Amino acid sequence: MSDSLRIAPSILAADFASLGEAIRTVEDGGADLIHVDIMDGHFVPQVSIGVPVVAALNKVATVPLDVHLMITEPERQIEAYVKAGASMVSVHLEATRHIHRTLSMIRALGATAGLAINPGTPVSALEAVAGQVDYVVVMSVNPGYAGQTFIPDSIKRVQETRLLLDSQGNRAPIEVDGGITHSNASRLVNAGAEILVAASAIYGDPDPADATRRLRAAGLDTPDNEKVESK
Repeated sequence: MSDSLRIAPSILAADFASLGEAIRTVEDGGADLIHVDIMDGHFVPQVSIGVPVVAALNKVATVPLDVHLMITEPERQIEAYVKAGASMVSVHLEATRHIHRTLSMIRALGATAGLAINPGTPVSALEAVAGQVDYVVVMSVNPGYAGQTFIPDSIKRVQETRLLLDSQGNRAPIEVDGGITHSNASRLVNAGAEILVAASAIYGDPDPADATRRLRAAGLDTPDNEKVESK
C-alpha cells in the first residue's frame, strides 16, 4: 500500500458551464490534481475540450493540471497543451507509433510524462518503456465516457504494473482512471495505486468537496482498519 494518495477529480463529469467553480469546489475538498480529459472523436468516440479551455482552467486552478490526451498522434498537440498549463501529460500507448520520442518530448517541454494503457492492452506491453515513464495510467474502463462501470480485473492490472515498474527500478506512481468509487478505492490503493481519478463519484455527488474528502478517506482505509472499526 502506498504511503501517499493523490485525488484527481475529473472535470469530464462537471458542469461545463461552471468549470471555474467546479475546480474551486474540489480544491476546497483537498483535491491534489485536476484531471482534464482531452478527446478527439477519433481515438475515442467523444469530443471534449481543447487548448483554450485548458488555458482558462490554468488561470483558476491552484493545483496541477493532469491532462490526459485521449487522441490519435498526441505528439502533434503536446506542446500546445503544456504551454496552456498542463503540468502532467499522459498519452496512450495505443495512440502513437513513437512512444519513446513522445515521452521524451513531454519531459523536454518541462511536464511530467505519463503513459496510459487501455483495459484490453496487456500490462507487458509497457515493458519497453517501463523505466522511462514518470507515471502510468491504468484505465479501469474503456476510455471516452464518464460514469462507466469499473472493470474488476483492473485491480490485478494495477498489481502487475507495480511489479513491472519495480522490476526496472522505477518508483513511478500508478494512476487509475475510470469507475472509481468510495467502495473500490481502498482495494486499488492496496494494489499499488497512488493517484485516483474520479469523475461521477465526485461531480455526481451533491457536495463535490465532501465527496473528494470521502474518497481520500476511503482510499486510505485498509482492510485492517475496517476490522478494527467493526469491533
